[in-house]
Amino acid sequence: MMFDTLFSPVSINSLEVKNRIVYPGLGLLYSYDGKLNDRYYEYFREKARGGAGIVTVGPVGVDRPGSGFIMLTLKDDEEIPPFRKLTDIIRGEGARAWVQLFHAGGYSFSQLLEGEKPMAPSSVYSRYNKETPREMTLDDIRDTQEAFARAAERALEAGFDGIEIIASAGYLITQFLSPAKNLRTDEYGGSFENRVRFPRETIELVRQRIGPEVPLTIRMAGNDFVPGSNTDTETPAFAMVYEKAGVDAINVTGGWHESRVPQLPMEVPRAGYSYLAMNIKETVSVPVISSNRISSPFEAEKIIRDGMADMVCLGRVLIADPEWPEKAMKGREDEIRPCVACNQGCTDTIFSGKPVFCIVNPRAGYEGVRNIPVSDNPKNIMVIGAGPAGLEAAVRGTEAGHRVELYEKADRIGGQLWIAGTPPHKQELWELIHYYESMLDRLEIPVHLETEVTMELIREKSPDFIISAEGAEIMVPPVRGIDGPDVLSAWDVLENDPVIGNRVAVIGGGAVGLETAHFLASKGTITPDVLYFLFRYRAESDNRLHELVNIGNKDITVFEMLPRIGSDVGKSTRWILLGNLERHRVKMVPGAKVISVHEGIVEYETDGTTSSMEFDTVINAAGSRPVTRIADSLKETGIEYRVIGDSAEPSRIDSAIHGAYLAIMELG
Repeated sequence: MMFDTLFSPVSINSLEVKNRIVYPGLGLLYSYDGKLNDRYYEYFREKARGGAGIVTVGPVGVDRPGSGFIMLTLKDDEEIPPFRKLTDIIRGEGARAWVQLFHAGGYSFSQLLEGEKPMAPSSVYSRYNKETPREMTLDDIRDTQEAFARAAERALEAGFDGIEIIASAGYLITQFLSPAKNLRTDEYGGSFENRVRFPRETIELVRQRIGPEVPLTIRMAGNDFVPGSNTDTETPAFAMVYEKAGVDAINVTGGWHESRVPQLPMEVPRAGYSYLAMNIKETVSVPVISSNRISSPFEAEKIIRDGMADMVCLGRVLIADPEWPEKAMKGREDEIRPCVACNQGCTDTIFSGKPVFCIVNPRAGYEGVRNIPVSDNPKNIMVIGAGPAGLEAAVRGTEAGHRVELYEKADRIGGQLWIAGTPPHKQELWELIHYYESMLDRLEIPVHLETEVTMELIREKSPDFIISAEGAEIMVPPVRGIDGPDVLSAWDVLENDPVIGNRVAVIGGGAVGLETAHFLASKGTITPDVLYFLFRYRAESDNRLHELVNIGNKDITVFEMLPRIGSDVGKSTRWILLGNLERHRVKMVPGAKVISVHEGIVEYETDGTTSSMEFDTVINAAGSRPVTRIADSLKETGIEYRVIGDSAEPSRIDSAIHGAYLAIMELG
């Protein structure tokens, strides 16, 4: 078997786990009362059923000060029965049930604590929640340690196979460890021994309460990636303390939430933080688990086979496709629905106080209510357009037993996915195209490329049902001269990469405009391979390498009518994109109403003042509008139909894929 190491058993303490795949603790927010419900039960049932060796429920708060009132908790005995029901579900599907015990410390929010201040080792302002916590007293410390121990005892009563303590992401334990957050002068601050005292005592107390044979693990930061805090030079010493205190496995992730080094999005290379796991593995004897952006079975297998870690965490990957383990084990890796690391349905939503979903998996978070059974009344379905909406409709319709034919006027499937995946670090979106290609092939769905659907063709085929997913086109705003032949569209630039002058104006500072600017600003910079070569042989200074990576040969200015640049970019990725544009020296002009474009001269108004600038190339990135060429005529056919995707309303990829899934589900 190609992935025989990944699917070999492993022991944690005396417990055998069937494979090396861990679903880690991830916030879901499927309730606002801190209680488990059917949405949680069905979500975790699917994770366990898909073949993961360990399924972790969490983060689960140990007390109210550390979790607020909306986070799942094990702070009271009354929480035990609902969690017992959940562990029965997970174990019943063949996985080991783990719980991640959590305390946010200074990362808690006062509004979730009914006005109380969060508490932390020291009163240090947090960029994460924009609050300054109160300093914990010695009684607070003892009470919190006892809360961890009591929560662990309740977890055992609830039937969990293993317990994990979170010591990462900038939460309470990392705050005690960090010289940047822990300014105490008592026995819990200052020296290494003092800063590590809180986690060491907490682990020892939990171990004492749960006994020697229950697996106890810890999730730790491999590098805080925060100035003045711990790096991967210090973290191995923490790991050795954890092992000696009684931990049976160490789960190594990246940095804190307030780090300015990206941790999760496409910007992070696949398996980019596996070196942090290897760094810990070299200093401890217990199993080590690697985390962050491990997307494919090939990467997971390589990490374990190369000795960088003993197990791998697949978090958002298993949200995108819970059957990832099962498909990989059976050699069906091409059918794995890819996580594209967009952060839109998971990280963005949880940080906005909304429940987690997935842009590529319409069932994630809706497992109990979104199901497409095989139809009792199969139909002949014509799908118009092979963008993400049309592709999802064709695949789900065929799986439901309908006879589907897919029509696309271009010479390839994918639609706007090709454009969306062109800017730097966005190529993960192309994995969706590869996935749909595999599914079309496996399901033997007829695909008619370079075929423009006409009313004559519809009458000839006479389908029972039509799904129109014609997509969208670039919008031409009411700006004098912007429809001239010397103005390019952002889509044309991203799709065809035409010759561009050195001085470039991008009209539109939303997601498309900023991604277009990023694409152009990268021209003339060195590639990763060249950077590696120059760095390895010390051919250039570090400062010069940094310059070569960031400074290209284009002078770019972005004009945005709204006062805020990138207002439609996700919360967890906007700062990364804007930071990249700043490093590329892209100029931003917010609150700019473009009046006219003529022979490269852009006239615009800001704060009542009219100005103009001259450019070699002007690009229109002002938005898109739906294409409904066929959809507008479908009523007259008398054939039942549905308009989906950008043809219904230009939006994000999730609207296209989810809308397609729901269209097939409602078809019955």
